[in-house]
Amino acid sequence: MNPFDIIPDTHGQSAKLDAALTRLGWRRSALGWTHPDPDRQIVFLGDFIDRGPDNRAVLKTVRELVDAGKAKAIMGNHELNALHFHTTHPDDGEPLRAHSPKNIRQHRTFLDQFPPGDPQTRDVLDWMRSLPLFFEEDGFRAVHACWIDASMDRLKTLTGNGVLTEDQLIRAADRNEADEMFILAEQITKGPEHRLPDGWSFTDKDGTERDHVRLQWWNAAAHTWRDIAISVPSVEDLPVDSLPETLSAQTYPATARPVFFGHYWLSGDPVLQAQNALCLDYSAGKEGPLVSYDMSDPVGPLSRDKIRVHPAVS
Repeated sequence: MNPFDIIPDTHGQSAKLDAALTRLGWRRSALGWTHPDPDRQIVFLGDFIDRGPDNRAVLKTVRELVDAGKAKAIMGNHELNALHFHTTHPDDGEPLRAHSPKNIRQHRTFLDQFPPGDPQTRDVLDWMRSLPLFFEEDGFRAVHACWIDASMDRLKTLTGNGVLTEDQLIRAADRNEADEMFILAEQITKGPEHRLPDGWSFTDKDGTERDHVRLQWWNAAAHTWRDIAISVPSVEDLPVDSLPETLSAQTYPATARPVFFGHYWLSGDPVLQAQNALCLDYSAGKEGPLVSYDMSDPVGPLSRDKIRVHPAVS
């Protein structure tokens, strides 16, 4: 297996990406991208756009590396959202993602550099359409937000290589009902949620009462709702009941090959989510650093010693 640098969500932060690539030994010249190890490659975990100030520069760098055969890139939820924002439904001509004030605000830095209808916008959207929802090597896997074996097996059956067709992209928007493709795309690019047992709810950090929790799908050791929930301000608000067997069966097996993902906007010192699962998103899209992983040796469990924290330059 070739050695890889695994790089998560960059969100238009070209200065952070450039600094990280430099520290990792990558150089851009008139002849293209090079590394002291000619076999070395990069896997980008999606979410190249929105939030940060320079979507164009990030996309240029990533596309150059991919085109040169030096990198692989997968789709994040922000690329999926962008495709839905800029694609109309064939039946009524309405955008698949509403042009609401909230969605425009989230997409603002991309729109500033890639206005609708511009030829360069169409070109970059066509590139996004080519991105798969996952990447696999013999020694590891990569996905933007969630790897559940049953869901990935179904996605492979429907798509083959993880790249959505135009029809599947439309179905993944789910404007009317929960299409199977919508459920798969939501889970894989945004992470799974599950309804709490009847009568249970919690108040999130914004004061909204919720009866669904986001799940630590990587936590194969979870036995209760309190073990598996993520982004709950007070786990005491959750039941101590054992998890349904169907839910426990969806967690990532401890014996599976390592999986890398982003998406979750973590903070603090990087940690392993499990011996074979690692989230690398430490909020580089805002004030956090860009964090990468040196996947040079596929033998053995993941190691904190191979996590690289790059300066949070602006």
